[in-house]
Amino acid sequence: MSVTWPAEFAPHDATWIAWPHHEPDWPGKLAPIPWVYAEIVRALHSHERVEILCHDDGVEAAARRCLLAHGVRTNFRLHVVPNDRVWLRDSGPTGVVDEHGAVALVNWRFTAWAKYPNFQRDALVGAAIARITGLSLTEPRRPDTGERVVLEGGAIETDGQGTILVTEECLLSPVQARNPGLSREGYEQIFRDVLGIRKTIWLGDGCVGDDTHGHIDDVARFTAPGVIALAYEEDPADDENHRRSVDNYTRLQHAGGDRGALRIVKLPYPRPVIMNDERLPASYANFYIANDVVVVPTFNDLNDRVALDLLAGLFPSRQVVGIHAVDLVWGLGTLHCLTQQQPGGAA
Repeated sequence: MSVTWPAEFAPHDATWIAWPHHEPDWPGKLAPIPWVYAEIVRALHSHERVEILCHDDGVEAAARRCLLAHGVRTNFRLHVVPNDRVWLRDSGPTGVVDEHGAVALVNWRFTAWAKYPNFQRDALVGAAIARITGLSLTEPRRPDTGERVVLEGGAIETDGQGTILVTEECLLSPVQARNPGLSREGYEQIFRDVLGIRKTIWLGDGCVGDDTHGHIDDVARFTAPGVIALAYEEDPADDENHRRSVDNYTRLQHAGGDRGALRIVKLPYPRPVIMNDERLPASYANFYIANDVVVVPTFNDLNDRVALDLLAGLFPSRQVVGIHAVDLVWGLGTLHCLTQQQPGGAA
């Protein structure tokens, strides 16, 4: 049975998030994070239902109080589902649609970015979402070894028409290797068989400071078929991000930009966001597209306005809402990392 992986800008049934509770993800700064989440839900809930996983009963009660304080009273549901971290883009399943319009969930194996040891509860999140929704669940396996495929949603990006963006840094590097020994061709076969992908565009590296080692959702995003917003550092003095930006732009030009098959819109980076001498992965490309609204991370930076204006031009039929993310990015992710869409399907 053939399937399609819908683009994020296609209609959703819901957005899934998990309420923050794990203090080590925001060392010394967990207190403001639930209020940022409440603001995200406030921006989304008038456009689509928000499904919220809560680690335990105490987290559920705290989430309800926080949402109520932000005036969010409808179009959300709370579910007690134990979890290690809140990055549902990566631990949650990927929604696909078959030729009859039925939605199914692709449950990749999650290993905490091949970096952290505590992921046992997050590895069960996909099955929990399948139980809650009643949607069928598949667990892809490698064509070479038969083992489950390790992959995160932040590592893949689609136009909904059979094209996918990925980075070599994330999928092919021996550093934080998700599927050791799996080749470029092996990944492309998995994308074809599981997601209905016909064309894979390989970019080089992700952004500086990304502890996932190269997720695509911090550097390049489809905003429409054939239109890509690319995080691009213009200033050669800004170290490594400039080199990475130039390389990724060149790759996209070779993939169709130089022939007019792709329109590449350069999205600036904010000035570096530093915490405890650590460069954080602050990127406007980590926006999230929902029904009739796009939420965009902002960083108290002059380029906030530039990025919001550019994205408003790319999404003329949607509201574009900035969400303050300086505290959020201390957890090494922002809006796209913490959300996962449930595609709309046939009734």
